[in-house]
Amino acid sequence: MLINYQKVNIYQDEKLVLENVDFQVNEGEFIYLIGRVGSGKSSLLKTIYCELDIDPEDAERADVLGESVLALRRSRVPALRKQMGIIFQDFQLLHDRTVYRNLRFVLKATGWTDNEKIDRRIIEVLAEVGMSDKAEKMPSELSGGEQQRIAIARALLNKPKIIIADEPTGNLDPETAASIVSLLQAASKEGTAVVMSTHNIHLIDLFPGKVYRCKNRVFSLIDDGERQREMEEEDAEEMAQKG
Repeated sequence: MLINYQKVNIYQDEKLVLENVDFQVNEGEFIYLIGRVGSGKSSLLKTIYCELDIDPEDAERADVLGESVLALRRSRVPALRKQMGIIFQDFQLLHDRTVYRNLRFVLKATGWTDNEKIDRRIIEVLAEVGMSDKAEKMPSELSGGEQQRIAIARALLNKPKIIIADEPTGNLDPETAASIVSLLQAASKEGTAVVMSTHNIHLIDLFPGKVYRCKNRVFSLIDDGERQREMEEEDAEEMAQKG
């Protein structure tokens, strides 16, 4: 089991956003987190990669990749994150260097020293995301979808056990968003677990997975019927706003 949360309370800025979270993630699973802005999706993800602490008094258990994050020393966080790939909505590429040098920077920062192996790994991940011809491009020369593909390549560099994707399609058009989720599902089929937050419930019809909802401080696994109702509510709200 890659993630095992039992009865975890999650706070953001001292405000309780999710209560009594039970959440388990296994190898190769593809999991969506849905919910409105402020519902706790991002806060939950931040606890997984140790950007947001969990008070030991607010959890029965919180294990990530075999480590209890309740008692994890800060010096252990880089080693834990090295086993993860983290993808953000705003890409977070370094704009002062090429795609190749963005990826090289990550490998060097995580302990890679053999230049031949570094080059080989960069070539591999760029091929995986269909960006082999973009190695010498600057991020500013790429579209939003291309930048997100590079962000996925970066996340794959260290062959992570789990990918954490926080609204990775939020700034993308529907077709590009679908291509990004397709890449993440491909990683899942290779054995990497993926936990992805999204406000785009319609993507789930195209790319099925387990769906957890964050709503009114409650974190729950929902079935297809409940997800359909969420979609109908979302569509009705969009129509009302347009009207």
